[in-house]
Amino acid sequence: MNRDGTKSDLLSVDVEEYFHATLFESIIPRSEWEERQGRSAPRVETLLERFDQWDVRATFFILGWYAERNRTQVRRIHEAGHEVACHGYDHTTIGAMSQDRFREDVRRAKGLLEEIAGCAVTGYRASTFSVVDSTLWALDVLAGEGFAYDSSIFPIHHDRYGIPRFPRHPVRVATGAGELVEFPLTTFRAGPFNLPVSGGGYLRLLPFPFVRRSLRAIRARGETVILYVHPWEIDVDLPRLSMAPWKRVRHYAGIGAVESRLGRLVSDGRFGPFRDRLEGGSFPLWSPEIGRA
Repeated sequence: MNRDGTKSDLLSVDVEEYFHATLFESIIPRSEWEERQGRSAPRVETLLERFDQWDVRATFFILGWYAERNRTQVRRIHEAGHEVACHGYDHTTIGAMSQDRFREDVRRAKGLLEEIAGCAVTGYRASTFSVVDSTLWALDVLAGEGFAYDSSIFPIHHDRYGIPRFPRHPVRVATGAGELVEFPLTTFRAGPFNLPVSGGGYLRLLPFPFVRRSLRAIRARGETVILYVHPWEIDVDLPRLSMAPWKRVRHYAGIGAVESRLGRLVSDGRFGPFRDRLEGGSFPLWSPEIGRA
């Protein structure tokens, strides 16, 4: 909540290198990650500068692998008043891990970020939004590991992620390890469909007037707007790798416009980090058994 009691929109950055994207799994093996020159750190600095200019604070969901190699920057993010949150350790999707391995992954990443930043880390976002129906058990693990909230569920139909039946607004989720708040990614309701409009590839690929009008309509209904972006999405010199045409479009199209679009969208709202919305917020209860909020 804002100091005047109004709801904040939420601004977030998923901090990772371009080669961490799931799209590159079959192109850049993990054995080559260390050989690749990291490109995200300068783009994170650019985002920090822009957020300062726009007088806005954000939540940075940081990959543990990235944090180990950019410790000073992680501390600077925290010291600048932004929220440090967890994006897992090495961008493995939850469905590719057992419950025990997932627990080890988030415990390792959370502990690492807390040690580097010197603050509690209570928020999580899964790689590729991979909390889906078959991996809802991950919320139990997160609650058990001390996370207060998650933002990994997209209430849409998608080829790689999504829980279409999930509420479109923030809810408390009942788990075996206690409750945590789920902040589902923003969608625009059009008839029977939820349309993703809030960031990432959708910010790059969709016509900007449509994105802006959709977010304004969502805000006018009193619903939460969550913007998200990756540092590599403002890297106009991002290496162009050989891949199927549809993958090339999905990953590269619209990169040159992201920074400008993000600034215009931020100017439309009252954005802040997730922790501010969590404090003093009231959220309806949801559970898989209920199926609805």
